[in-house]
Amino acid sequence: MALLLLIQSGCGASPVSGEKAASESSAARPVSDDARFDDTFLSMDTVMTISAFGPQGEEAVAKGRERIEGLNELLSTGSETSEVSKLNANGGGSLSADTNFLAGEALRLYEETEGAFDISIYPLMKLWGFDRLDELTEENAVIPTDEEIRETLRLVDAGSLSFDREKGELSYGIPGMAVDFGGITKGYASDSVIRLMRDMGVSSALLNLGGNVQALGKKPDGSLWKVGIQYPEPGSSKIAGVVSISDCAVITSGDYERMIPGTEYHHIIDPKTGWPVENGLRSVTVVAKDGTLADGLSTSLFVMGMEEALSFWREGTEDFEAVFLTEDQTLYVTEGLAESFTPSEGFEMKIIRKS
Repeated sequence: MALLLLIQSGCGASPVSGEKAASESSAARPVSDDARFDDTFLSMDTVMTISAFGPQGEEAVAKGRERIEGLNELLSTGSETSEVSKLNANGGGSLSADTNFLAGEALRLYEETEGAFDISIYPLMKLWGFDRLDELTEENAVIPTDEEIRETLRLVDAGSLSFDREKGELSYGIPGMAVDFGGITKGYASDSVIRLMRDMGVSSALLNLGGNVQALGKKPDGSLWKVGIQYPEPGSSKIAGVVSISDCAVITSGDYERMIPGTEYHHIIDPKTGWPVENGLRSVTVVAKDGTLADGLSTSLFVMGMEEALSFWREGTEDFEAVFLTEDQTLYVTEGLAESFTPSEGFEMKIIRKS
């Protein structure tokens, strides 16, 4: 979902700042607290980097990758053998512990956001071609008709899903429905890896799961991590601003990701209209302790539009802060980030208060 750049003081290509990545195993010699271990790999259709510091860093990185790849096998809509694909094929079924948790969180967000977050949107994503985006070209991409969208919208209604958390069961109320947990999968994955690392005794780590960034603690030197929010243009390296964090996730959704070739249509679809969202926002960044929440809300708030999204934030139902970037390059920053967010030159920042 998000595309964020990790800011570092040096000029190297590594996604985190610190000492040179450790190359010897911890068995070969004592490992210092600031020794860094990295792994970059492809999962969930994106490039991911896991970095951890200290004596347990090497093992933590390996176990973190294993955890992510396991979740990918479980939740990928692109694999016929995944649990989610089997649920979609059978109109529901029994849920594993991970999917049971995600179903509960997804349906809670559906209710809280009044449908802005809807895991049953998958038939619309398929209609637009976002399930096979790597196969699309300007020549073969086809924009759906109004009639096709209206027909597919009949299948989009998370409120018709029957979920029993205690039994771990999900059933679909409309024949042909299909769900996709992609809107919260990477956030849940980063939460899971952070918990794993903390349990292993790691106190400093940074995850970049395709732009979904989550930090454990601070850098080994005690300073905050600096996460840059990319200016929303495909291929751009321009930074709109930088947020300093520790122990939280920073996740962005924008209208510049995953575009239909040859068009301006992006992948953030309004579940109520069936069309890509157009509301004056270019991106929404959510900062929260909970990566699953941040992932789901970054999309939800973008769908809502800034006015409704700010009303949701002011209600205080969930604990998060946000940065809204509009078409005129104005950054609307909620007050909890007033001291930790720095806009780049050329961008105006306005602080949003709760009252």
